[in-house]
Amino acid sequence: MGYADSLLAGSAMTIRSAKTKRSANLGFSAVTCAILTASAPVAVPVGTPPALTYAPLVEQGTGAQAVTSPAPPAPAPAPASAPASAPGDPVPLPAYPSQPTPPPPVVPTLSGTSPSAETTEDAIVVSGQAPATPGDPLEQVNAESFNVTQKVDKAFVGPVALAYRDAVPRPLRRGLRNVLRNLREPVVFINYLLQLKPGKAAETVGRFAINSTLGVAGLFDAAKKRPFNLPYRPNGFANSFGYYGIGQGPFLYLPLLGATTLRDVIGNTLDRLVLPLAVGKPFNNPVVTIPIVTLSVLDERAQFDEEIEALRKTPDPYATQRDYYLKARQAEIDALRGKATPGMKPFTIAPIAPVPAADNADETGETVVSPVSPQENPPSP
Repeated sequence: MGYADSLLAGSAMTIRSAKTKRSANLGFSAVTCAILTASAPVAVPVGTPPALTYAPLVEQGTGAQAVTSPAPPAPAPAPASAPASAPGDPVPLPAYPSQPTPPPPVVPTLSGTSPSAETTEDAIVVSGQAPATPGDPLEQVNAESFNVTQKVDKAFVGPVALAYRDAVPRPLRRGLRNVLRNLREPVVFINYLLQLKPGKAAETVGRFAINSTLGVAGLFDAAKKRPFNLPYRPNGFANSFGYYGIGQGPFLYLPLLGATTLRDVIGNTLDRLVLPLAVGKPFNNPVVTIPIVTLSVLDERAQFDEEIEALRKTPDPYATQRDYYLKARQAEIDALRGKATPGMKPFTIAPIAPVPAADNADETGETVVSPVSPQENPPSP
């Protein structure tokens, strides 16, 4: 074969090869168009740029050098559960994952309250008690003791005391009170010595001697009258404790004793032990001491009946009695130190409901003065 024949044969093969490639490309393009046409319509979100929509492949170029552009990948088919959007239907919005529901707020509640249904679950309950009144840490117990004592007083002690007052003549009741005061004079004397007040101690000895002789064993208070002018001044170990700075301790309300403090309980106990230990018989015999104590209780209860009834009419009888008792006892301690408290009178401890004396003279006209200031309450003539 010559050169010309070889050239013609090569040209024919080139033409046939080009036609074969063109037919293949046209066939690929036809298949691609058929697949895109047969695909289900897909909802396109609003605002999708035109670059996301694709058209069938278009042949580019001419002649034997024609080249086709590669087709982009076909879009993923829509999930089977999402139906196709019809023309005019609203465009569905993308679904966002639901946020977890926050727990209910924690609402602190006081003990005894009922929280609402929304806050019952997982709620923190804070319980507590109101702070105690200063000086009265056992306030609830004392208040209950006060209430019980008042009920007993209304039902039994008060009526018996009033019957005693009505049945026993006043001079006889006054004489009994004088005897009991005269028996306390040794305790008063000892404590004035402990408080380094020899003048008051000497006056106490004089009162005891005069009333034990001229007063017929204390039945009459001859020492307070002229020419002696020696009034009665209460004193005791509880006052000596306070005088030297020992605190009063917690407030207490005890049956039969009434309002008191820990310091007064200890001091009054020592007061009652002086005669039985120092003198002995008959003061250590219960047959003698029990009637004396009983008559003393009834006498003091009858003496302060009006004040007790006035106390019960106050908004808070327990708090009123406690506050006055503590202030009056502190005033007595201050008086021993030479510090006067205006408006405070000596405090008589009544067994059932102790209240302050309304005046420096009791119902019998007898004078009771401050432990160290006789000039402020001169004796009655």
